Amino acid sequence: MKKTSQMLRVSLGAGMLALIGMAGGAAGAAETQLIPRSAIFGNPQRAGAQLSPNGKTISFLAPRDGVMNVWVVERGQSFETAKPLTNEKVRPIRSASWSESGAEILFTQDKGGDENFLLYAVNPQTGAERKLTDFQGVRVLMYGSSHSRPDEMVVGINDRDKAFHDPYLLNIRNGKLERIFENTQRYSGFVVDDKLAIRFATRSMPDGGFQFLSLDGAEGKVIDTIPFEDGQTTGPQGMTADGKILNWVESRGRDKAALYEIEVASGSKRLVGEDSKADVSRALTHPSTGKITGYGVNFLKNEWRGLEKDISADFAFLSANLKGQWAVQSQTESDRVWLIGNDPVTSPSRVLVFDRDTRSLTELYVSRPALANSKLPEVCPVEIKSRDQQTLVSYLTLPVGSGENCKPKVPLPLVLNVHGGPWARDQYGYHPESTWFADRGYASLQVNFRGSTGFGKSFVNGADQEWGRKMHFDLIDAIDWAIANGVADPKRIAIYGGSYGGYAALWGATNTPERFACAVAIVAPSNLKTLLSTVPPYWESFKNQMYRRVGDPRTPEGSALLDERSPLTHVSKISRPLLIGQGANDPRVKQAEADQIVSAMKARGIPLTYVLYPDEGHGFARPANRTSFYAVSEAFLSKCLGGKFEEVGSDFKGSTIQVPEGADNVPGLRAAISP
Repeated sequence: MKKTSQMLRVSLGAGMLALIGMAGGAAGAAETQLIPRSAIFGNPQRAGAQLSPNGKTISFLAPRDGVMNVWVVERGQSFETAKPLTNEKVRPIRSASWSESGAEILFTQDKGGDENFLLYAVNPQTGAERKLTDFQGVRVLMYGSSHSRPDEMVVGINDRDKAFHDPYLLNIRNGKLERIFENTQRYSGFVVDDKLAIRFATRSMPDGGFQFLSLDGAEGKVIDTIPFEDGQTTGPQGMTADGKILNWVESRGRDKAALYEIEVASGSKRLVGEDSKADVSRALTHPSTGKITGYGVNFLKNEWRGLEKDISADFAFLSANLKGQWAVQSQTESDRVWLIGNDPVTSPSRVLVFDRDTRSLTELYVSRPALANSKLPEVCPVEIKSRDQQTLVSYLTLPVGSGENCKPKVPLPLVLNVHGGPWARDQYGYHPESTWFADRGYASLQVNFRGSTGFGKSFVNGADQEWGRKMHFDLIDAIDWAIANGVADPKRIAIYGGSYGGYAALWGATNTPERFACAVAIVAPSNLKTLLSTVPPYWESFKNQMYRRVGDPRTPEGSALLDERSPLTHVSKISRPLLIGQGANDPRVKQAEADQIVSAMKARGIPLTYVLYPDEGHGFARPANRTSFYAVSEAFLSKCLGGKFEEVGSDFKGSTIQVPEGADNVPGLRAAISP
C-alpha cells in the first residue's frame, strides 16, 4: 500500500506501486513476433527530464551499466554529449529534481526496498555526490524549498520518533541540519512558506479526520477541523511565494473536490476550479510566485484548463498539436519554457521542449525507442454500471487487429488488472502491463472500483469496510459487462494485481474461484489483521482512518470483520492456479502476508507458485527482477489462458529470484532457475 500526500490528500496511494511482472515458457511459444518483455519492462533509454531553474541544463535519468542514474546535458546539445553524474550500481534512482539555486540535483535512495529513504545531492558540474541525511533506519520527507533562500530547504526526519517526523532546516550547500522543533504534538504534515517558516500543520484525529492548525513556532492554533468523510479530498496544497495565499482543495459541502485560494489574513476563499464529474486532480503553479495558473480534471481522460489568457492559449495549442495525453513536467524559473511529457498511447511516450514565447515544440527524446516500430494497442475508456448503478470508469485494451470500435471479433481471454491503493486510480494512456497482455493475445480490463480516487468523496467513502464486498462486486460486475458485450470468454479470465490489487486477486481466488481461471497476487495482503498491525511506524497518523476504512481491530465487531474479509480465512476454497510474488523487505505488506497463505495452502495440499525477491520491497524496482517476474507470470498466464509467450532467454540474468514453492507448476520455471 502506498502512503503519499498528493493533490487531494491521497494517503495510501496510487497504484500501491506500478508492480512489474514477468514471463515464462510453455508449449506453443511465439508463433508471431512478440514485443520483447525487455522493451516493455526493462530500463527506458531516458526518463524524468527536468529543466534547471535557468533553463540552460537538462537533467534526466538513464542507464549507466544497466542501472538508472542521473545524467545532465546542456539544453540544445545532442544527448550524445550528456554526462552521467551518479554511479549507483544496484538500485535504480527513480526520480531527481533541481535545487532552487540550480547548484545541486537532489534525489532519494533506500536500501533493498525498505523505504527508509535518505536525501542525496550531486553537483551538476563536478559530479561530486553527498549524502545530506546520514541516518540508519530513518525516512526523510521534503516539506518545502524556497525561491528566496535557494540553498536551503525544510525536511522531515523521524530519527527521534519513528512515527512522527521532526522538521529540520537543511543547508544544501554545506549539509548543516538544524532541528526546527520537536514534533511532540504529533503533527502529520506541514506547510512551509517561501521564507522557510512553518506556517501550518495537520494533525490526525481519533475519528479519522484531521485538524488544520496555524503555527507560531511549535505552538499550534486550530483554525479548521476536517471530518473523516472529507479527509481524503480536502487539504492544503502549498502557498504563494508572498505568503498571502494558501492553495487548498475542498470537498465539504460538495461531492467533487474543487480548487480554492484562501487569503491567509482574512480566511476568505475564492473558487479557482471545479468539475461536475471529477475532482480537480492537479494544479499548475508559477515556479517563482506559486500562483495557480491552471488545473487538470480527469474523468475518462485528463483535460487541462487555464486560469490566465496566455496559459489557456498554450493549453489549447498543446492539445491541438499533441496526440493522446500530455502534462507539464518541468518549468524554468521564469515559466517561459516547459518540458512536456506526452503519451501518444499507441506510440512510445516522449518529452518535448515547449517555448512559450515562440509557441514551438521540439522533441527532446523518446523514452522507449525500442517500441517505436511495434504496433501498440489503442486504449478504450468505458463507463460500466455496477449492480447498484455506480459508474465505474474503466479502460479496455485489446490486441492489435482483434476487432473494431473497442469490441473484438470473438470473445478473448481476459486479464482483470486491479490497481493498488486502493485509494488510487487507473487512467487513460499507455500502460505497460496492458500493452504486454494485449500483445500476448489477452484483453486487458482496468476498473476504477469504488474507493478509487478522483471521482468524488462519495465514491471513495462508498468503499469503507467494503473490502471483499462492494469493491469486489464492482470487479465482478465489470467482467460480467465484458462477457455480455462479447469482449471476454467467461472460461478464460484471470485476476491480476499488486498490493490492494493483490488482495483482490487473493479474494477472487478464495471467494469467487468459479469466475477466474487463475490469479496472480503481488505483494498481497492475505490477513487484514496482521496487515494493519505491521504497517510502517510513520503511518501512525493514518491508522485511525485506515481502521474506519478497512476495519477496526480494537473492537469485537471490527476484529470479526477483518477475519471474515481476510483471504487467509477462506484458503480452503482455492481451486484454481495461483501465483504469488513478494519482496522480502516490503515495509507495507510484509513477507509474512505471503508466507501465511503459502503455509496454509501447503498444509491443505493446494498447489501454488511462490516467487520471492530478497532485495526488493513493495514492488520490484530492479529491472532484472521485474523482467524475471514478468517471465514467470507470462508462462503462468499462458498455461491457464492459452496466450502467447516469450521464452525466458536472458530474463533471469542478474535477478535474485527465489522460488520457495511450486517451481514445477509453471512451464519452464524449474529449468530457468536451475544452476
